[in-house]
Amino acid sequence: MRAATIRLWDPLVRLFHVSVAGVFFADYFFTEEGDPWHAWLGYYACAWLLVRVAWGFIGPRSARWHDFWPTPRRLAAHLRALVSGAPCHRLGHSPLGALVMVLMMGAIALLGLSGYLMQEVDALWGVDWPQDLHRWSANGLALLVALHLSAAVFESLRLRDNLPLSMITGRRRPLPEEEQGPG
Repeated sequence: MRAATIRLWDPLVRLFHVSVAGVFFADYFFTEEGDPWHAWLGYYACAWLLVRVAWGFIGPRSARWHDFWPTPRRLAAHLRALVSGAPCHRLGHSPLGALVMVLMMGAIALLGLSGYLMQEVDALWGVDWPQDLHRWSANGLALLVALHLSAAVFESLRLRDNLPLSMITGRRRPLPEEEQGPG
């Protein structure tokens, strides 16, 4: 029988997650480009992104880039396990989950950059590409969020472990040795 739970996600990672998720939801569904709230929420998300990137170098093990970076070897091993139905259970981010996380962070950075260019750079007023980039990045991020949510539900059911709850509480059941995933 497994022990009850162990501490996995630290408060900063959890606060980043809920803050950025809330900002994206608010900016995507309830504000419009040009609205001051839209811009300020975007800057808030970018500030959190900078904090999270730095935390990936100095934070606890589960927050560190080297612990979960989606290398080709890790991604291939994870895909093989999924295709074969073999256990691929890690305490932290799975390789595919880490890839989606990195892509989402990149989309947030593009949203911040394109939003800044649209609002603050006089030389670009009148050109369409910053708005196009902003719209494409927002829609791409929405697709990644949908993938992230679907994968969290799928993996929770497959592994019989409530992954979204672990991001809220910061705690997760420990894994038996035979279920350890790649990398």
